Amino acid sequence: MNAAHLLGIAGVGEHERASARHWGRRLEWPMVGVALWIVLQWYLEETGAMSHAVARIADWLVWLAFLLETLLLVALVQRKRAYLISNWLNLLIITAGFPWFWQFAPLIGLLRSVRLVLVLALLLRMSKSARKLLSQHKLGTTLIVAFFTMLLSGIIISRIDPSIGDVWDGMWWAWVTMATVGYGDVVPHTGAGRLFASLVVLFGVVLISLLTANLAAFFIGSDVEKIEQEEKEADRLLKEISARLERIERLLEKQ
Repeated sequence: MNAAHLLGIAGVGEHERASARHWGRRLEWPMVGVALWIVLQWYLEETGAMSHAVARIADWLVWLAFLLETLLLVALVQRKRAYLISNWLNLLIITAGFPWFWQFAPLIGLLRSVRLVLVLALLLRMSKSARKLLSQHKLGTTLIVAFFTMLLSGIIISRIDPSIGDVWDGMWWAWVTMATVGYGDVVPHTGAGRLFASLVVLFGVVLISLLTANLAAFFIGSDVEKIEQEEKEADRLLKEISARLERIERLLEKQ
């Protein structure tokens, strides 16, 4: 049993049916979208930009997303019990995150903030696919990942550290931190903010390394593509010359 099984984020195993693996991969990115919405909804509620009625509807939609994903994959996998055990976090989310229970909870604010842990769990669960995708030297995908990382980090740090200011200062801090520039004009002061900042620094070093490698691969790939096109044109000319020589030889043989 590896760490993913212990954390309850193992997903669909490689030994399962092809249909289960297929839907497991297809549902990864929609669930990442759910994770991004959880952070955005948390920020909108903290700033008072979202009404209580809209927030309750959003809570139900998030809960239904987890429920439908779990029900579909449980129906497709062959070893249902093993899947549920290795993905116990989904069961915890569905049970403890039932929105109807929250109206009776005295610590509803704390429970809603704990949902941010789900974001980390979802991202960890699809980290294998993300690493595979980013390792294919796709510059556009790497830039998109960097943008959303900056956006999420800016939203989170602006709420857990009051010294940051608003979300725009948080995104500026996140980008400067990820780029390892460190101007020092916006810095966290609380313990939670510094802990989160250390994680952003580590992730930024990895992401900037990937971005640099993808930029190099992009420029080198352009030269390689040009050389390949020249080689194809040369092969075409050689085939054409060879065909003409064969026609000339046949004519000479007839004469």
